[in-house]
Amino acid sequence: MAEVDVVIMAAGKGTRMKSKLPKVLHTLAGRALLAHVVDTASSLLPRNVVVITGHGATEVEAALPGYICDGAEFSVNFARQEPQLGTGHAVQQALPFLPDDAGVVLVLSGDVPLTQVDTLRQLVAASGGDKLALLTLELPNPTGYGRIERNGEGGGDAVQAIVEHKDATEAQRAIREIYSGIMAAPAARLRTWLARLDNKNAQSEYYLTDIVKMAVADGVPVVAHKITDEVQVAGVNSPVQLAELERAYQRQQAVALMEQGVRLADPARLDLRGSLVCGQDVSIDVNCVFEGTVTLGEGVKIGANCVIANATIAAGVVVHPFTHIDGEKAGVTVGADARIGPFARLRPGARLGTDVHIGNFVEVKNSTLGAGAKANHLAYLGDATVGARVNFGAGSITANYDGVNKHRTVIGDDVHVGSNCVLVAPITLGAGGTVGGGSTLTKDAPEGVLSVARGRQVAIANWKRPVKKV
Repeated sequence: MAEVDVVIMAAGKGTRMKSKLPKVLHTLAGRALLAHVVDTASSLLPRNVVVITGHGATEVEAALPGYICDGAEFSVNFARQEPQLGTGHAVQQALPFLPDDAGVVLVLSGDVPLTQVDTLRQLVAASGGDKLALLTLELPNPTGYGRIERNGEGGGDAVQAIVEHKDATEAQRAIREIYSGIMAAPAARLRTWLARLDNKNAQSEYYLTDIVKMAVADGVPVVAHKITDEVQVAGVNSPVQLAELERAYQRQQAVALMEQGVRLADPARLDLRGSLVCGQDVSIDVNCVFEGTVTLGEGVKIGANCVIANATIAAGVVVHPFTHIDGEKAGVTVGADARIGPFARLRPGARLGTDVHIGNFVEVKNSTLGAGAKANHLAYLGDATVGARVNFGAGSITANYDGVNKHRTVIGDDVHVGSNCVLVAPITLGAGGTVGGGSTLTKDAPEGVLSVARGRQVAIANWKRPVKKV
């Protein structure tokens, strides 16, 4: 395959989005539309990726970091289109970044996020470095799209021109085969065609599609790679179209998971905004959201209305409804056969051992819990190391923050912490100890002892409750 350079057009304002945010930065599956396109382009291992920016250029350029593909890092180059004078004018801005050789230039749109890598590979192969290849498909309602004109009776194979909708005759508008906006062109030829563009059309713009007629005139074959999947070439011009593509994308992800054996209670009520790897016999109830990188081990059960991000959950775990797990950069790990929730929260750095129980309204952050440890109700464990088989009572917390620094709490194996206790860090509770309910501990507790730190109960006779004055 010829060397590939990619040009992504992302200069448009997106007026119909009715938003201050540049159109290509609106999100699908939790990521910017443009990021989807760049990721797809990177899978082709191109020599060069050039993004044409214009409206909101500073925001758009700041949104794309360096990219790594197959272990090789590459940068994204930016070319500004100011003012925006059409698609041909946009690609002209990329010329300083494009080698004048036998390579292929692949032109993509930053608001068309779901084109598949294999489709683009086939399009580049169709070009072969010596032909102009267009990605096309037939639509029942092609309004707004450029029409593919072919020669010969009944629509022969050879493409003769692309006619923009606004410039088309009634007969041309009856054509259902449309140009998707994606093409692969010989690099050296493209440079000469771009230099010959003019703006003599209904919109007074420089149309990239006019190069088709130039290629025909120059004797360069123009081929169409026709597909049938409309989602691959669907662009986003309004919130309605964005929502439609979101559902199409999520349906694709749901089908792929079910084909791997995942049981989804309702495929229409799953949101995958990252990568999800599942073992055998995983079941996921309705309205669950997965973000970042999530791994679910064999037999994991996810209850309804859970949000899980950047977590590794081992085999046999049950995550009850309305649980929120977000590991962010530090990640969260949950050991085998643990029980989490309902209404639990695991934050970055939570490391739970096997058979750990985290119950309703319990929050765990940057803490390690040993096998069999339990915090079943209304508790907070932050910056703690908790041993095996510890029982952490309802309403108890580790007070880990002194207003400046975080401090660690260490709880030995088999400790029982009663209800409504405060462990003021830094503090260590020795193995086998018990903390009496309602205690506030500020000093280390030895192994195997009962520690109580609370005021003596007092009964005051003849005390009267204040009465509200009328």
